[in-house]
Amino acid sequence: MVANSGGQPPGQPPGESPSRPRRTAGRKGGSRRRPRREPAAAWWAGFAALAAAAVWLGSWRVALVGLLGWCLYQFALVPTLCRVLTPQGYACAERARGRLFACGPEHQRVKNGALRRLAGRRRRRTANHDGPGDVHDATGVVVVSGDVRGRLTSPDRALLLLAAAGTIAVVAAIVHDLR
Repeated sequence: MVANSGGQPPGQPPGESPSRPRRTAGRKGGSRRRPRREPAAAWWAGFAALAAAAVWLGSWRVALVGLLGWCLYQFALVPTLCRVLTPQGYACAERARGRLFACGPEHQRVKNGALRRLAGRRRRRTANHDGPGDVHDATGVVVVSGDVRGRLTSPDRALLLLAAAGTIAVVAAIVHDLR
């Protein structure tokens, strides 16, 4: 048995800092690791394989399947950030899956409003929402209006519009082919 040299508390493994307690994933308060997501390169390799197959086979139907897969990826599967502005004006940095989705129910309501505005539809004001923006609960003051909080970034807006146009093109091609 080795005597404690005084640098480590009893029961502390050697080489571990006494100021930083060791965390285990199983106990309460331990660090939680977020599940790893597949790399975006895997998706793009799949899209490239479908494009190569469409060219090699000379089949526009395979190209449509690739386009439809890309649209689904942009709408619901791309690993991205929430990016909804908080009431203080900062963009939310929580992870979200797909450009249509946000990190939680409150941010999803804000993002749904932004998507409605992108489609050209405004939300009707109800008795609870008569003012021009969101009211901060603690002070009753409008911090950042709902229209500003729900703005989509330019890349998100462009990719959502491209994915919507691609989906419409695929549906139109399928309907035309069925005739």
